[in-house]
Amino acid sequence: MKISKKYITNIGFVLIIGLMIYPPTKVYFIRLISSSPNVVKVEKQKLLSDLNWDLKGLNVKDLNFESLDNSVVFVSFWATWCAPCVAEMPSMNELYKDYKDKVEFIFVTNENWKVVSGFYTKKGYEFPTYNQLNKPPNELESSSIPATFILNKDKKIVVEKRGPANWNSSTTRELLNNLLK
Repeated sequence: MKISKKYITNIGFVLIIGLMIYPPTKVYFIRLISSSPNVVKVEKQKLLSDLNWDLKGLNVKDLNFESLDNSVVFVSFWATWCAPCVAEMPSMNELYKDYKDKVEFIFVTNENWKVVSGFYTKKGYEFPTYNQLNKPPNELESSSIPATFILNKDKKIVVEKRGPANWNSSTTRELLNNLLK
């Protein structure tokens, strides 16, 4: 039996689609195409209108967002079942390791601690993680995850990224260093 070029092309196409659907490969492809997030132009940066946002600490103390006065804040809305969220976590982990004592990191999920803890243990993460007790500030609301925001000390949004990104980039590190000055 002679195998046609069209048959080989079809097999290759099905194989590529299959690999993109398979979760570990899907996460790898997402990570591969993720780029550094963009900084919001100064004139378009939004100031948070309401800081009264209560968060239930899953592996840390409870937090009211108002208490983060004069802090640079990194907020990420995510879930363990979200492939784009999982894809960007290694870059967030590298950033977190170097900035955890300088920047307030807030990882927000709707999942319970048992699920999150199992995921963290498997991956070796120690992110400060919260469930929301009330609605976040309007400017941080998102209908999709991952949604990540970096806020300056005045609580203006300087980075607003929906979808995966490479957070361990020189651009993000330079931004954080400038915001911390």
